[in-house]
Amino acid sequence: MKNLLITVKSFLILALIGLTSCATGDIAVFKVLENGGEEANINDITNKVKDADIILFGELHNNSLNHWLELRVEKELYKQFQDKLVVGAEMFEADTQLMIDEYFAGLYPTKNFEDEAKIWKNYKTDYKPLLEFAKDNKLRFVATNVPRRYAAFVARKGLKELGSLDKEAQKYFAPLPVMFDAELPAYKEMSAMPSHSKEIKFMAEAQAIKDATMAHFILKNWTPGKKFLHFHGSYHSDNYQGIVWYLKQYNPNLKIVTVSTVEAESTDSLSTDDKKKADYIIVIPDDMTKTY
Repeated sequence: MKNLLITVKSFLILALIGLTSCATGDIAVFKVLENGGEEANINDITNKVKDADIILFGELHNNSLNHWLELRVEKELYKQFQDKLVVGAEMFEADTQLMIDEYFAGLYPTKNFEDEAKIWKNYKTDYKPLLEFAKDNKLRFVATNVPRRYAAFVARKGLKELGSLDKEAQKYFAPLPVMFDAELPAYKEMSAMPSHSKEIKFMAEAQAIKDATMAHFILKNWTPGKKFLHFHGSYHSDNYQGIVWYLKQYNPNLKIVTVSTVEAESTDSLSTDDKKKADYIIVIPDDMTKTY
């Protein structure tokens, strides 16, 4: 393609930076919208981020552009807030926190960490840059998710049975009793989904223990004056439910900014529901390269 003209419509700060939308010719690469569908105003976004305590960045796990945007957000927030920035992610389970801390302290090489930390299959391309940036800049990086064995336990037994687990196990999920509102639309929708196994009777409660645990470890590692940037699947914070709901139960005074990511055939066409999922919505073409 000759004479390729790249125009930057807005520089998405994604509720945080200045990269809102990139276009090559007439092809929109991505677009950032405010809640309701208006294109993001950079000044409004910057002001909201400056006032925020928690920034919840909802992603699509296999979207390569999404992960690059996350890294840009992390870098730009670091420029603004330096050591006041704390980073956390769903992709690391709470029982790997010691390994992360030891790795950041230089106790062993990368290979040892990656062999033992239960990393996701797309870790090296998608999440390693996020963790390594934090490591290089001496930022706190928090493993926020419940260990998958306990989520599986809840899926079969329900939240009420968590108290039967050993006290040592209970260090790795939200304090008991875990609140659960079965009427929240996200959980009602999940409860209505058919299960692939007769043993899985509490799918929505398994989702809730993830949401509650992520909220718990976010707050455990946040103090006033800090900025906590958290990465997770969009479903965990869409429509101000999931992690958002639990954060507000724990601390109703928190100032939270949410980001959601959606794929669409065209960045100019988005459903009314999608336009209201978060404070800022990233719209990415549905044929964007996937990492798995």
